[in-house]
Amino acid sequence: SARRLLQDLPTHARVVTLRGEVFRGAGLIIAGKSASSSGSALSRPRQKRELTESLAALGVQIESLNREIDVLSSQVTEAQRELTQAEEALRAARLSLEEAQGNERQAGLESESARRQLEWQNTQHAQLKAEAEEADSVRQNLIQSLSNVEEQSAKAQEEVRSLSEKLNAMDVADTLNQTSYWSTRVAVVERALSDANSRKNEREKEITKFDTRRFELTTRLHEAETSLSGLNTERSSLREREAQLQVQMEELQVQIDPAEKDLETAEQEETRLQEVESNAQRALATAERLLGQVQLDQLRKQEALDNLHEKITDDFGLVMFDYAADVSGPVPLPLDGMVEELPVVTEVSPDLEAQLVQQRTRMRRMGPINPEAKQEFDKESERYQFMRTQIDDLHKAEEDLKHVIAELDELTRQEFSKTFDAVDKQFRAMFTRLFGGGSARLSLTDPDNLVETGIEIEARLPGRREQGLALLSGGERSLTAVALVFALLKVSPTPVCVMDEVDAMLDEANVGRFRDLLQELSKDTQFIVITHNRNTVQAADVIYGITMGRDSASQIISLRLDQVTDEMLQRA
Repeated sequence: SARRLLQDLPTHARVVTLRGEVFRGAGLIIAGKSASSSGSALSRPRQKRELTESLAALGVQIESLNREIDVLSSQVTEAQRELTQAEEALRAARLSLEEAQGNERQAGLESESARRQLEWQNTQHAQLKAEAEEADSVRQNLIQSLSNVEEQSAKAQEEVRSLSEKLNAMDVADTLNQTSYWSTRVAVVERALSDANSRKNEREKEITKFDTRRFELTTRLHEAETSLSGLNTERSSLREREAQLQVQMEELQVQIDPAEKDLETAEQEETRLQEVESNAQRALATAERLLGQVQLDQLRKQEALDNLHEKITDDFGLVMFDYAADVSGPVPLPLDGMVEELPVVTEVSPDLEAQLVQQRTRMRRMGPINPEAKQEFDKESERYQFMRTQIDDLHKAEEDLKHVIAELDELTRQEFSKTFDAVDKQFRAMFTRLFGGGSARLSLTDPDNLVETGIEIEARLPGRREQGLALLSGGERSLTAVALVFALLKVSPTPVCVMDEVDAMLDEANVGRFRDLLQELSKDTQFIVITHNRNTVQAADVIYGITMGRDSASQIISLRLDQVTDEMLQRA
């Protein structure tokens, strides 16, 4: 309709439709907005008023939500403060409980230690008492023996005096005749007297020694009784302390139960308040988002309206539009006679409408013009070239790395094959020396894949056929493993080697050969051997032993065999 109307008008005339489309005589068409958009432009005042009211309502709602959030925040803060207090009280109660439990455990340990010490003291007391009784018995026997010796000595002296008196009373002839006989008797008696005196001295020394021993045992017995009394007192004190700690634990448990309930209630209240606060925050965020959308929509529509007014003013000057009767808004200004009234176009041809739709579709697909497209293209091109260069460098590095890996694999295969042959040679020699004959060898499970291959041991003991390691006895497997370890040490000695009871299942002959090889290899490697075998210990330079003293504490005793002298061995 606008085009047909334009044909009847002068060439400089223009036609504006209700949708904002502008038709010029030269055939130029300036697209406007749809009917709905035009209607919206005409109803701007009403929409602005409604938006203002909506904004006011949203502002009231936001203030209400803010007040509610403040109240909830105060409640959450109070709940958190109460929760913190409850947690601190619970933490303090738990610390007290843990301390009480620790004290109880310590008291239990001290009680157990005191009980063991008491048992040991009782044992020592009984042992010392038995030793004292035995010493008394030996002392009585020695005193009895000393009395017998003294009696024999007195009899011998009396006999000597009697003989002397008889000798004086005899004649000279009889004296000469009896001299030889009685000289012999006197010599025998003197020898017996000397022996009796010697035994007497020995018995006196033994009595003195046993008296000293008895005094020591008596002193130790008194000390043990005193210590026993002290341990009994300490045990009673520990039992009282344990009872007090148990009562304290029960009291703390009574305090902890309400605190845990309060804590649970506070946590539930905090969870509820946090949920309410979250809901309020979500509602506030929704209201703010709606407010922002409304404000943005209002701003966009106001800008579109201003642009449209400016465009119409620039193109046509002041133009009078026909307002529909049902359009709300301010009353138009009385511009009659001041502006030009354009004819109303009510219909557009189908072809023109189709072209308009097509052109609008193309424009929407094309989108707005991007003035930074050239700079973005140059930037992306530069980034593409940089990434291309990086990718090429990575490909080159990958090829170089593959080449290095291949060289390392080849070098690994060569070194492995060389080391394997050397270890196999030493293993054969070590096996023969340890078993006193026979043969053994190492074989690869997958010779074509040296990187992932496994190793098998095939052994032939003296007088037996070749068989796998699984068919050997425990001692034979141990000795075979020792042969392999010694072969590895022979090929590549290490500074230190630790062996833990490797000789436990070996007989005496095998232990001797094992010891000889240890001494031979110790020139290059320091061996630390844990063993209970005396033959293996003989090969050591330094021996360390663990013993337990009277206080039940472990003690380390060391001995250097090169410092042991013959005198020390004789005393031992």
